[in-house]
Amino acid sequence: MTKNIIELKSPGISEDTIRNLKKGDVVSISGVMVTGRDVAHKYLKDTFISSQNPPESEKLVLENLKKYLDGGILYHCGPVVYKDENNEYKFSAAGPTTSIREEPYEYDVIKLFNLRGVIGKGGMGAKTLKACQEFGSVYLHAIGGAATYTAERVKKVIGVGKLEEFGSPEAFWIIEVENFECVVTMDSHGDSLHESLLLESEKIQKEIMASF
Repeated sequence: MTKNIIELKSPGISEDTIRNLKKGDVVSISGVMVTGRDVAHKYLKDTFISSQNPPESEKLVLENLKKYLDGGILYHCGPVVYKDENNEYKFSAAGPTTSIREEPYEYDVIKLFNLRGVIGKGGMGAKTLKACQEFGSVYLHAIGGAATYTAERVKKVIGVGKLEEFGSPEAFWIIEVENFECVVTMDSHGDSLHESLLLESEKIQKEIMASF
């Protein structure tokens, strides 16, 4: 039986909408999301979470990001980007980055921006799962190994932050997407598909080893 696809419009996703999602649900996101991976997460933690008084120039960056991330989606992605004949940015590849590298930062980033979703691949740990429970967020698993296909879901690059400082893969790309499909693998109720699969795999492994 095919699961119903739940449509989300980002930003402005309500906490109630997220609380109604369960592990295994399939969602389709349209609207605006922001990319950010290792360098971006460390910057956010060092500049706005650990620091008591960030520079005014950096506060402007934070304010701009909040426009799109408050009630919105952060995508763990280091895209391949080019400029077309009209000198506009285009994504040619936009596959998800392995998310566990952001585990030291994600709780605080979810709290800082009131994030409703984080997209990546491979799952995240207990601290991120706790943030999903406390703040009403979910971890969404995107398709790995289909970067070109995923890039087709990106309809427009709205803007980019920290490009010169961080470089293209690590910059904050603000993108408009359409029908960007993901699976909820960590929900706001403390359920993690990644943890369930790990426990099941360990059980099967023990049964196999016991048979020898």
